[in-house]
Amino acid sequence: MVRFLEYFLIAGCIAVLLVFSHWIGQQAYSWMPLEATAEAQKVDYLFSFLVSVGAFVFLGLVGMMVYSIIFFRASPKDYSEGHPSRGDVRLEILWTVTPTLLVLWIAFQGFNIYQQLDITGLQQIVHLHRPLEEPAYAELNDNKPKPASETIRVFVKQWDWSFQYPNNLTSNELHLPVNLPTRLNMHAKDVLHSFYVPEFRLQQYIVPGRNIDIVLTPIRTGKYHLKDSLFSGTYFALMDANVYVESQEAYKQWLTQTAAQQPTATNQAVAEHTQTTKAWFKTSWYTVTPAQPSIITGERKVNNDT
Repeated sequence: MVRFLEYFLIAGCIAVLLVFSHWIGQQAYSWMPLEATAEAQKVDYLFSFLVSVGAFVFLGLVGMMVYSIIFFRASPKDYSEGHPSRGDVRLEILWTVTPTLLVLWIAFQGFNIYQQLDITGLQQIVHLHRPLEEPAYAELNDNKPKPASETIRVFVKQWDWSFQYPNNLTSNELHLPVNLPTRLNMHAKDVLHSFYVPEFRLQQYIVPGRNIDIVLTPIRTGKYHLKDSLFSGTYFALMDANVYVESQEAYKQWLTQTAAQQPTATNQAVAEHTQTTKAWFKTSWYTVTPAQPSIITGERKVNNDT
């Protein structure tokens, strides 16, 4: 009877820990920025699950330590050691199999989210161990791309973002229709850059010389902020752009209105580079001269750096 009560108490404590850990995991949703894409929801679900698991392990261990300190504290003059828990095969299997299954499940969920983003153009490169003068590479072919309602070409360089839409309109703003899968065809013109929008839970490297496609589905209208998460030199702080998720009607209206506007050429990095600076002393730091700005027009994009 006493043994039954002990097991019942342990089961009750575990149940309370599970409920409280689940509650903490639900609070983790509020720790993140707003979810602006369908893929962000899956990322936050995985994050919430990890927080729940971490809370359960942490509170369980702390609870066991507090319980042991209160009820099994040795007397001040007792220097004997407790009996080691060894030779219990069931316990060994439990604490080996459980973390293994947990890690495998987390890995599967992460891989599933990555597959849903349908990132293409990042073929895995395997460098074989050969002399440096004779490098050998093996590339894996991409799978068939995921269908999308729109394809927007993204161009990035030091220090400028530009976006080309299906009607050949080019803008410094990224506009996305809500609730429709959109393909971003990304190109880096000089160095390695990274496309990062916190609300999208998306950070994708853009590699020079490669066409990198990624499909995302915006689900929340609003204005967001695109940053380059990789340091790219002197004017790195200017590597940002506005992202607008809007209704399909508003998206089409913006395309029509913007295409009718006069062409402009703007680049804040060029403007700052041409300004006369006042400094106490001159430095020998090397600075890349920003490329001339692209012509933003509704007909076509004229690149001054190609």
